[in-house]
Amino acid sequence: MSDSPERHPVLLSIFQKYLSEENTAAFIHRVAAVYTCGTLERLSQHGTAEVRRAAVMALCFVSDYSSNHTVGMALNDADRGVRLIAENGIRSLWIRAGTQSQRHRLRKVMTQIQGNSLDSALLEADSLIVDAPWYSEAYNQRGQVYYKRQNFERSLRDSHQALEINPYHFPAAISMGQCYLRQGENVMALDSFRRALRLNPNLESIRTQITYLERQLEEM
Repeated sequence: MSDSPERHPVLLSIFQKYLSEENTAAFIHRVAAVYTCGTLERLSQHGTAEVRRAAVMALCFVSDYSSNHTVGMALNDADRGVRLIAENGIRSLWIRAGTQSQRHRLRKVMTQIQGNSLDSALLEADSLIVDAPWYSEAYNQRGQVYYKRQNFERSLRDSHQALEINPYHFPAAISMGQCYLRQGENVMALDSFRRALRLNPNLESIRTQITYLERQLEEM
């Protein structure tokens, strides 16, 4: 059976309308009326880049953590547009891993971190992790609290745990690299940044950091 873009005019039409109108609610409504997440996951492997872009964007809006592998793989898609859509949307899947209550608590932690209310953020993150020890984003956020407190060992532990649960969590790999840098462990930092870049090749600032560290290590 042919897998040409002509077989998916509805998805492409919905996507093109979204690009023209930039109406997210309408895009979600139109996609959900026609496609299941399973079908969108299959279309994310389509031979036409625009179909893959549409499918990955739709998944980022309508799916949950169950599509993490599909969108995580799209971070390494041959098409830059697909990669950017995946990078911009995958975090929303990570947050949706929990229940509605757990997601609310996670957002509370994130708001507290942004407001520099680190004591409150740590207490809330601790409680959330006890309740949902499989919630990778909770570890990532707690790791950020520890980093801000310059407790790099604890931050490393949480970032590592976030990656153990969610192997596509490139921000956690970046956090590990930053922690190792602060500890003067440049070789370990380099390994972590390389891991982040393997997960998400769009990280140009990390690519630059890798080049800088490689030169430093060569000169030692």
